[in-house]
Amino acid sequence: MKETIGDIYKNHRKLFIAMVVLLGLSLLLLIFSLFNLKISNTTVHVGYSDIGSYQGGDFDENRGSSGYISGRWVDMIAFPILAVIIGVMHNLIAVRLYKRRGEASAWVFIVISILVLVAAASVLLRLTQEG
Repeated sequence: MKETIGDIYKNHRKLFIAMVVLLGLSLLLLIFSLFNLKISNTTVHVGYSDIGSYQGGDFDENRGSSGYISGRWVDMIAFPILAVIIGVMHNLIAVRLYKRRGEASAWVFIVISILVLVAAASVLLRLTQEG
C-alpha cells in the first residue's frame, strides 16, 4: 500500500492532489457536522421531502407541513460517519483501484466521491439553516 501511494505521489501528482482534496473536504464536513449536532434540542430537522406534504390552505391549520422531517439529534450522526467513510475508505479504495485498474478508474472514483461529499454537505447545510 505504501509503495502504491508513493508511486501515485511521484508519478501522478494531480491524482494525489485530488485525493488530498477529498480528505480535506471530508474533514471539513466532519468538523461542520460535529459542531452542528445540536445535542440540547429534543428534535431537529433530519430530512426533507415534498412527497406527502400539505400543498395549500392556511398554514396555521397545518403546522409542520413544510416538508421537513423531524427526528432525534442522534439521527444526524450519519453525517460525521459519512465524512469519515468517504475521506478515509474512499481514498484507500482509490489506491486499490489505481493498483488494479489504473489511473483513470481511480480518477473517476475520486471525482464521484468528491461529488457525493459536496451533495452531503449541501444537504447538511440546508438542514442546519432551516432548523
